[in-house]
Amino acid sequence: MEYARLGSSGLQVSRVCLGGMTYGDIDRGNHEWTLPYDQAEQFIRQALDLGINYFDTANFYSLGSSEEIFGKALLSMSRREDVIIATKVAMPMGSGPNDAGLSRGAILTQVDASLKRLGTDYIDQYIVHRADPLTPWEETMQALDDLVRAGKVRYLGASSMYAWQLAKSLAVSDRHDLASFASMQNHYNLLYREEEREMIPLCLDAGLGLTPWSPLARGRLARGPEDVTNRARLDQTDRDEYFDGPSQGILVAVEKIAEERGVPRAQVALAWLLGRTGVTSAVVGATKSHHLEHAVAALDIRLEDSEISRLDAGYAPRPINGH
Repeated sequence: MEYARLGSSGLQVSRVCLGGMTYGDIDRGNHEWTLPYDQAEQFIRQALDLGINYFDTANFYSLGSSEEIFGKALLSMSRREDVIIATKVAMPMGSGPNDAGLSRGAILTQVDASLKRLGTDYIDQYIVHRADPLTPWEETMQALDDLVRAGKVRYLGASSMYAWQLAKSLAVSDRHDLASFASMQNHYNLLYREEEREMIPLCLDAGLGLTPWSPLARGRLARGPEDVTNRARLDQTDRDEYFDGPSQGILVAVEKIAEERGVPRAQVALAWLLGRTGVTSAVVGATKSHHLEHAVAALDIRLEDSEISRLDAGYAPRPINGH
């Protein structure tokens, strides 16, 4: 396993991060393809065995049950100080007007609920899941700073938003001497590269690490057109977003390079992503043992310039997605 600093912070995280959206109780969840604890624990154990120390979940994933699964598994399989647990806040956790967003009230309520579900007294990284247009950044960043000063949270992170929104949050933190974001968890992969226009240059300039979600385009980059997973069958987003003409050309390039190197497609796609400037760690999901094996093996692949050119050649601009 390789480890890297999370942006300009001193926190060392594995370059592969196990994501938690895949795990949770179906009857509490937002998706029909999540795995309960008795199936999820084997992947968390495998991640630890492979040297992964970075685990990403959210209060919104299966309405808290993903946090419960990670907390129970990680605290029984490892020392608390050996793992980096990230969770998120902003998405609706109830039907009330204050059950979502990044107001001071919502943040203080939700952080305590997440701590309880995780079974720990601190969160290594607390990530704002999306920007909140109804709450001033001054209120949000002050509340997050208070959590850091209280010891409930050690580092902060942001997830998909527009570059101007991130820039505004960073300016607020700087102006008021508040804790700031160490990383941006954005939608970024071979099939979706719109973040390269504004967000990634901003993050590089400000010293934020990139921890992309959906690095394999919901698995599309890892499988052939004839292969249909349970998630692919149930996830309308996968069908709508990754089956256009330009995507098909990129998928062919991934397949051919994988065949030439004698490695799975996933390793080629992840090697491309992990080789991009500023990418600290890729957040991957796992429902089969080879998913994590292939992700970690991608760290050993160094693509040639000619291979990167072939992978880059077919990309075409597309609408913003994921904010």
